[in-house]
Amino acid sequence: MKIARIKYYGGAREKVCRLGLSHLFLELQEILMSTEVRVFPEKQKNGAGAIRELIDASFKAFSEWDQSKSGDIDWIKRMRYNQTIVSRMGVEIQVSGRSDLLARDIVHIRNGLQDSYIDIGVIVVPSDDFEYYLTDRVANFSYAVRYVEKELREAQTYPIIIIAIEHDGTSSTPIEKKRTNRGRG
Repeated sequence: MKIARIKYYGGAREKVCRLGLSHLFLELQEILMSTEVRVFPEKQKNGAGAIRELIDASFKAFSEWDQSKSGDIDWIKRMRYNQTIVSRMGVEIQVSGRSDLLARDIVHIRNGLQDSYIDIGVIVVPSDDFEYYLTDRVANFSYAVRYVEKELREAQTYPIIIIAIEHDGTSSTPIEKKRTNRGRG
């Protein structure tokens, strides 16, 4: 994928530099850019759940990223100096859930910051163009920015980075949508 836009809040850019998280932030970008996603170029024809699985697989290919259980920050990596943890970055991937789940991601980051579990939070969302091709109700970059700046304004004081990702190109077949609630029979 490509990184289309980045927006910083609450001194996040400065905190990345001051806490020595630059290497980790670059690694996060490498994880995202190493995930290849090609979409069928038609509105809402591509399954976002499968894209989430591709991103998760890319995180697993890099060392020391810990995947959290449901209801917590999705991915966390700790920077160590000798055997001491000096800083931590938490990443929420918001590509496959309903757009209203963005609020839960911000709450996870806020709680992680307040509990000193992380030092900076990153939210990854599809760009506005990419979201057009995904299943409906997925948050996009404009929605995430509007949510932080208008709906949950105190989030602007948290060291949060919003990253918009973009697909690599097109495909002749759509990304299969995940089947849920199949029922019995």
